[in-house]
Amino acid sequence: MSDAVMTTRPAGPRRRRVRAVAVVGVVVASVGAAVVAAVGFGGGGTGTPTVADLPPGTAQVTRETMLDTDEESGDLGYGAKTTLAGRISGVITKVPLVGDVIGRGRPIYRVDNAPVMLMYGDVAAYRTLGPGVVGKDVRQLEVNLKALGYGGLRVDHVYTATTATAVRRWQKALGLSQTGQIEQGRVLFAPGAIRVDIVTAGVNQSTGGGQPVLQYTGTGRQVTVRLEVAKQRLARKGVKVQVRLPDGKRVAGRVKRVYTVIEQPTDPGSEAETFIEAVVPLGRPKAAAGIEAAVVTVVFTAAERKDVLAVPVAALVALAEGGYGVEVVERSTTHYIKVETGLFANGRVEVSGDGLNEGMTVGVPR
Repeated sequence: MSDAVMTTRPAGPRRRRVRAVAVVGVVVASVGAAVVAAVGFGGGGTGTPTVADLPPGTAQVTRETMLDTDEESGDLGYGAKTTLAGRISGVITKVPLVGDVIGRGRPIYRVDNAPVMLMYGDVAAYRTLGPGVVGKDVRQLEVNLKALGYGGLRVDHVYTATTATAVRRWQKALGLSQTGQIEQGRVLFAPGAIRVDIVTAGVNQSTGGGQPVLQYTGTGRQVTVRLEVAKQRLARKGVKVQVRLPDGKRVAGRVKRVYTVIEQPTDPGSEAETFIEAVVPLGRPKAAAGIEAAVVTVVFTAAERKDVLAVPVAALVALAEGGYGVEVVERSTTHYIKVETGLFANGRVEVSGDGLNEGMTVGVPR
């Protein structure tokens, strides 16, 4: 048990009970709850009580699977937007439509009627690639050329003469000048297929100075959930969730990524606020077909305990010698069993202890 704060008041002759409210791992007694002091195993409180001294209410010890769940609102979309800047000088002659999905080896937009192409990779196109250049960006270029059918080259980190030959063949197929090198801006490297989210430049507009041409996202459907820092127990990589879509469908998912967001205030006198954001890809993307963007409900399962004994949190009794117990009711008599507590969830608590069994009746305040 972590941090317990309790207030108490007199009750029956020698039995003392604490009424507690759970907030996952924290038991806080409500003001005016049922009792004042603690019971002890060694002196009084363990004899046969009178009928009037029996607990006012009872509950059963049950065996169950306990889930620590919480519901939060999230935004369904395609994830973070990335800006594509125009690096090739000239006039824009063609742009894609919002919502277009573009894959490897396909043109994204055209400058002077020559295409800017998409290839897959994690290293951004930050320089001209030509003979003698060495690096990871060279390797990912060679991987793409081979995947597009321009073989005959060794895939490594060195831009060799065979790499240049494959590039010339690729340039010829696209109607580009067959230079054997790729200038910065001719290729966009992205982790996978992209979806056009916003087009910021138009046909007939000059480009080449790094001005934004469009913004794109990935093609996978995902939910972004913003959480208060106090709820960061939910935001752990791998945590299971259920996403409720606007049409009532439920889709399973898991938290893929967690990061901290610091939101700067708009008012000069205000302080910055810190949040936790969790990214949850949909387990079945097709379930969101036809929904471009929406607010959804995300049900997090922060913890799960299978096949455990549980009682209402209010059944916990503070013991004079420390720790907690439950008051077991057997017909007209009661006795106390010391228990260890586990998961707190939905007003119930996981308990274990010598002599505690499923089906027992325990006392609770009304």
